Amino acid sequence: MNTLGKKIRLLRHQRGWSQEDVAKRLDISIPAFSKIETGITDVNLSRLNQIANLFELSLVLLLSDSDSEENKGVQQEMKELGDRLQTRELEVIDLQKKVIDLYEQLHKK
Repeated sequence: MNTLGKKIRLLRHQRGWSQEDVAKRLDISIPAFSKIETGITDVNLSRLNQIANLFELSLVLLLSDSDSEENKGVQQEMKELGDRLQTRELEVIDLQKKVIDLYEQLHKK
């Protein structure tokens, strides 16, 4: 089993998915997925992208040979940044509502 296959297998196990579950999600046969996981078949870029999206990873992280702890750190940092972005977006929406309210108050008079 190659490094990529091992990583895909680990990701699958972390989610508690069977090979059948993943194969269905990728819209391929179970034997075709098994060959990807065992490294018997080469995977094209389109399929790699599909696998990365399925496991909610960037293609770079999926293909990375770096230590899994490093990957976890990057994933955690990306999650934190996403959370901060969402918080800021909510703040912007709140401020937009306040501006609209103030505008309406000024034009009622």
